[in-house]
Amino acid sequence: MRSTGEVMGLDTDFATAFAKSQLGGGTFLPDSGKAFISVREGDKQRAIVPAKRLVDLGFEIIATRGTAQFLADNGIAVTPVNKVMEGRPHIVDTMKNNEVTLVVNTTEGETSLADSKSIRRTALMMKIPYYTTLAGAEAAVAAIAATRAGPMQVRSLQDYAARQGA
Repeated sequence: MRSTGEVMGLDTDFATAFAKSQLGGGTFLPDSGKAFISVREGDKQRAIVPAKRLVDLGFEIIATRGTAQFLADNGIAVTPVNKVMEGRPHIVDTMKNNEVTLVVNTTEGETSLADSKSIRRTALMMKIPYYTTLAGAEAAVAAIAATRAGPMQVRSLQDYAARQGA
């Protein structure tokens, strides 16, 4: 685990700075693959934009039934996957089979929290980037797009300060 202050993501735009912060903390954002999305009812509307952006970036979307239905109703190509409590094969099996490269999972309620524990543990063990808020997911998707735009530049803090006129 990194100490506070040991890792800093800094750049002239947020998306690239976030990508650098993830790399610095040991999280490698995927360039492609399957993104698993399962969000609580209150987050479904906000999940549309990052899901569409992931599809535009070439990702395949898999989601739990409720989220999958909502995304499909909003024009997003999605494949449903079972929750852990719904029986096998379920999302943890899919993750353990190296089929998932990104996880977005927001929860509410005891059952969802219990399912999310096994998802979080598997994501950690499999080194799959995992986001538990839509703000984090939006930042990750923007960072993935930014890394595709070209190589990240390395600059010293003094260079950034000079650009700001400090």
